[in-house]
Amino acid sequence: MALGERGGWDKSESRYCGVETDFNDDMPHLLSFNLSSGGFDFVVASLMDPNYRPSLMEKDIGGGSHVLPFAGSDLVLSPSQWSSHVVGKISSWIDLDSEDEILRTDSETTLKQEISWASHLSLQACLLPSPKGASCANYARCVNQILQSLNNMQGDSWELWNSFRLLCEHHSQLSVALDVLSSLPSANSLGRWLGEPVRAAIIHTDSFLTNARGYPCLSRRHQKLITGFLNHSIQVVISGKLNHGVPSVSLDSALDHTGTNVESSQRHSLRPYLDYIAYLYQRMDPLPEQERFELSYRDFLQSPLQGHNPLFHIISDEFCTIEFSNYYLSFQPLMDNLEAQTYETFEKDSVKYIQYQRAIGNALVDRVPDEEASSLTTVLMVVGAGRGPLVRASLQSLVRLEGWEKTVTIVSCDMRCWDAPEKADILVSELLGSFGDNELSPECLDGAQRFLKQDGISIPSSYTSFIQPVTASKLHNDVKSHKDVVHFETAYVVKVHSVARLAPCEPVFTFTHPNFSTKKSNQRYKKLRFEIPSDTGSAMVHGFAGYFDAMLYKDVHLGIEPSTATPNMFSCCASSSVCFVESYFDTGLQIPAWFAIFFPLRTPVCIRPGSPLEVHFWRCCGSTKVWYEWCVASPNPSPVHNSNGRSYWVGL
Repeated sequence: MALGERGGWDKSESRYCGVETDFNDDMPHLLSFNLSSGGFDFVVASLMDPNYRPSLMEKDIGGGSHVLPFAGSDLVLSPSQWSSHVVGKISSWIDLDSEDEILRTDSETTLKQEISWASHLSLQACLLPSPKGASCANYARCVNQILQSLNNMQGDSWELWNSFRLLCEHHSQLSVALDVLSSLPSANSLGRWLGEPVRAAIIHTDSFLTNARGYPCLSRRHQKLITGFLNHSIQVVISGKLNHGVPSVSLDSALDHTGTNVESSQRHSLRPYLDYIAYLYQRMDPLPEQERFELSYRDFLQSPLQGHNPLFHIISDEFCTIEFSNYYLSFQPLMDNLEAQTYETFEKDSVKYIQYQRAIGNALVDRVPDEEASSLTTVLMVVGAGRGPLVRASLQSLVRLEGWEKTVTIVSCDMRCWDAPEKADILVSELLGSFGDNELSPECLDGAQRFLKQDGISIPSSYTSFIQPVTASKLHNDVKSHKDVVHFETAYVVKVHSVARLAPCEPVFTFTHPNFSTKKSNQRYKKLRFEIPSDTGSAMVHGFAGYFDAMLYKDVHLGIEPSTATPNMFSCCASSSVCFVESYFDTGLQIPAWFAIFFPLRTPVCIRPGSPLEVHFWRCCGSTKVWYEWCVASPNPSPVHNSNGRSYWVGL
């Protein structure tokens, strides 16, 4: 690996770095020089002599049926060398949309020959030259034909790429390689590429600056861009000639990044550039343990269960009541709706329970003055108790009361047949989904509200869902692979990673508890308008990422909305009880209870600068199910997705 090791956990493809080479018919020497001497992992090499033209060959031979000698032998390298260390570079002279018929015909023939040859060699990818002009229809037509019969392809600003992939019907095997030049566009313009299928970043040597010692380096913006690419498993390819006068003395005594002496006579001319990219790679912060755990979940679609009955399981089966001072606590969890291992995974999200404990503690302080804490009876009920972490958080909030253990009574009974002697002062629940209300928290709490006093406190007191438009090529292609409408009308839980967030989040639906209104309804409708920053340029919207933010009690909140997301860890403050609780719930690995939710679009929408995106979202309720519907109204109308809950719903 040219960039070295960053610990045994790093298995991403960005560990590997390649070099772009000129045509050389001695492929073994080319590979040996760049891999063995240069230290690169692969080469981007021309597959054909740049002087080759099919029309000239035909004139030379005089016509007739023959096989054109356009390539060398496949025996000069082993199959594993071809597939692991060579990326094909298609001839740069081809112009499939040229007005010159001979050039156009030659280009089409050569493209097909080179791709066919690359397929025969089992190359992992081929780098296509960018279109020569604004029109690329014939180029895209030819590539699309090839894609229908091949398994591996790769293509090479954004408008050209978008036209090309639209003409190729968003083919999942079509990727893009980006040329990184000395001048970079705005951060927003660069950011949109993170949601596109970028496989490689080609850095030209004239994009490098020179440091005080005479070695190549990159500007801070370039450094940030490259480390961002590496973090998204995008491989780096170095292209060009040596443009820096690296001191010869340093070269003679130089060590490569593995600590091995490299003789100056054998040292690859582009090795200083490789060493610098390796330096950037090694300097990247290691992933936190939580992120390492989540690696396998990145951009992996998880479809929510349909037809389950959370109202019955959570409200009827899992209910716990705690009473403080002359306290009695009823705790009867029925373990038949989730496996113990699933509960254990949820319970590893210690931050959630720390926040709940803070909210409960603050509510108790407001509800029960210190001077009345030992005499006033306060009833707290936990809805959806599971295996009891919320109950433990509730009990830990009492550490300020000496001897509180003696004032708690456990009432072991099923709440469905328990006649509560009085209503609750505080009702605690954790029924939130990735979109806030998508696991029927409103319906569940409506049913549990009969246990709460008119002036009682609900924790959470409110929660709001949010959405934002995203470019998410991988997620779109994963949904598209099912080849039906149902999957495009389903919301997916996903650890979003390779996405471009095109605009800030906007709030969608808000629910407040308790809600004693006689005319309450859990149906909702919202029209949203997103403005894409003008310096972004055009961008493709593949769908919407959804989040939530919940107000547990007053200023204690919990959520995953990016701008206000609850931090993974909290520093200990002056309160010993808070520090104790953080230690009490610390299970080592911090596993979040919620990833984002993704609402796909059947047909991606292209947004142009200055053109707003108008979106409509509905939360619909029926007698047996709850579902979402969504559509785009502007700039290009889309069908209403999931009409009448035909594809995706949650059962009551």
